Amino acid sequence: MDHQRVIRDVTVRLPMASSTPEACRWTVSALSRHTPATISVLLAVHDRLRCVAATGAWQVFATVPARTGIVGRVYDTGSPAVVPDVTVDPDYLPVRPDVTAELCVPVLDPTGRAIGVLDLQWSEPIDLEPWRETTQQLADQLGARIAALGGPPAESRSEKLLRHAAALSSAPTEADVLDVAACAAREVSGLSTAVLLIAGQLGAPPAVPSDLETRIRVELTESGPGALVRMVDRAHRYGAGYTLGEAGHPPTEDYRPLTRAGVRTLVAVPVGPPDAGGVLLVADERALRPDPTTVSLMELLAGQAWTSLDRLRTLARLREQASSDPLTGLRHTGPFGQRIAAATPGRTALLAIDVDGFKTVNDTYGHQAGDRVLVGLARALEGALRHGDELYRIGGDEFVAVIEVSRPEEAVRIAERLTEAARRVGRTISVGVALPRPGETPDRTLRRADQALYAVKRQGRDGVHLSAA
Repeated sequence: MDHQRVIRDVTVRLPMASSTPEACRWTVSALSRHTPATISVLLAVHDRLRCVAATGAWQVFATVPARTGIVGRVYDTGSPAVVPDVTVDPDYLPVRPDVTAELCVPVLDPTGRAIGVLDLQWSEPIDLEPWRETTQQLADQLGARIAALGGPPAESRSEKLLRHAAALSSAPTEADVLDVAACAAREVSGLSTAVLLIAGQLGAPPAVPSDLETRIRVELTESGPGALVRMVDRAHRYGAGYTLGEAGHPPTEDYRPLTRAGVRTLVAVPVGPPDAGGVLLVADERALRPDPTTVSLMELLAGQAWTSLDRLRTLARLREQASSDPLTGLRHTGPFGQRIAAATPGRTALLAIDVDGFKTVNDTYGHQAGDRVLVGLARALEGALRHGDELYRIGGDEFVAVIEVSRPEEAVRIAERLTEAARRVGRTISVGVALPRPGETPDRTLRRADQALYAVKRQGRDGVHLSAA
């Protein structure tokens, strides 16, 4: 095999490629004329390697999670992989049953950063070493051309929606569902702001809301419940709608609070059923022109968000039906709901507790080992609480302690005792603390405790965070 000819034949057309996908397709197509290997180019798109061009296989993996397979290993390390026998490599991804050898090299940009991989797989005896040098030269030239064309292809709107749909399906709380849905609406639509109204209530704002979102929330709050009801009713009565951002066309009366906030472009989509659902408002202060495809994607997102909310509520109802936890012996969600309903504002503290890294225990050692961890931890936490304090298990690795305190600092100290008790049995926990506010529903107090817990998670786990009074 004349490998210099292979390089010339493959790279002669690269300078003429007008797009990254075209450069990848030309590379794969030209290379396939010199070898019967299964060939593919995978480029990094968001958090996955996406197959941009391939040949020689009945089926290819369209996307591969980061660090998965030989291709993920090569992308992650930036080092080539020469695998003479794929049957002994635990990372091999089975594309064809007859594959025996694989050669994978990183595609690098001019700075040396990996942006993807060029992968070849053979089903016949092959001397891989000459191909290693040839393939790396081709990958380097492909990487330079991709960089000149602006880099790997951007994530499409449908790919973004798919990614967020997966996050919605795994969101652990209603607040998380609303956060993910709002983030997805902004990313997929290209508009700057997204607000959800569910059952007459505004979803919690993001950690750093935009100026427009702040103004929208102020206007909606000051306009009162009637204005929110009219927006929701309009969306459910007439369906999704959108503006064209054109000057000289006054808004309908129902949307006056939004225009007072500075909204000039709006997509409004119904969420869930009329009696229990709400509306997704996606807005911008720029005068833009959303297209029907954008609205359709927002409708798909709204449907997925409601499905996730409904799933969480169904699970909550099922938990409520059980009075005790058969594994740990702790009180369960039924008594817990009754207890927090009787919470005293300013004195009854809720401590939301989550076991750090518990999923890894289950995945690595099995559910029986995970059950032993939960039982041991439940005993340790009970032992760290005072007489009269109550501990509930409300989910897989989720606990809540209900304690009576005279001031917030006392609740934080008890939460810190719980983290110390967990460390003594070889685990760590994250604890969020909240005290009920006057007139606040128990569910809202628990939600604030959950939000405080996730603040601990974001800061590295194994700690305590007190929700603002």
